[in-house]
Amino acid sequence: MPILQSFFVLLLFQLAGEAISRAARIPIPGPVLGMGLLAVFYIVRKKEPGQGMQKTANGLLSWLGLLFVPAGTGVVANMALLRAAWLPVSVALIVSTLLTMAVTAWIMQRFSRRAA
Repeated sequence: MPILQSFFVLLLFQLAGEAISRAARIPIPGPVLGMGLLAVFYIVRKKEPGQGMQKTANGLLSWLGLLFVPAGTGVVANMALLRAAWLPVSVALIVSTLLTMAVTAWIMQRFSRRAA
């Protein structure tokens, strides 16, 4: 039963994120906003997720690879478009990857200092 309750909580936060994203016209996907809200919820409670939530999250993560199938299909279906715009797409991928890595490293350093 805790797994079912945890799945309900995940869906509830996803719904809240989607509602906020659409109502406020924020350019952040609802599920991303919802997971951010869930993280804030656990930080404010100063309590780690329970065993049921951890089991549910790990179960969903084990199927994460299936989410890349539609994206891969879209890439193959639009190969001509990608060939025509390979330079801007490549630059955007490289710059966004480097920026993500830099921001992640910066955040990890800040959190590791607080934990120590």
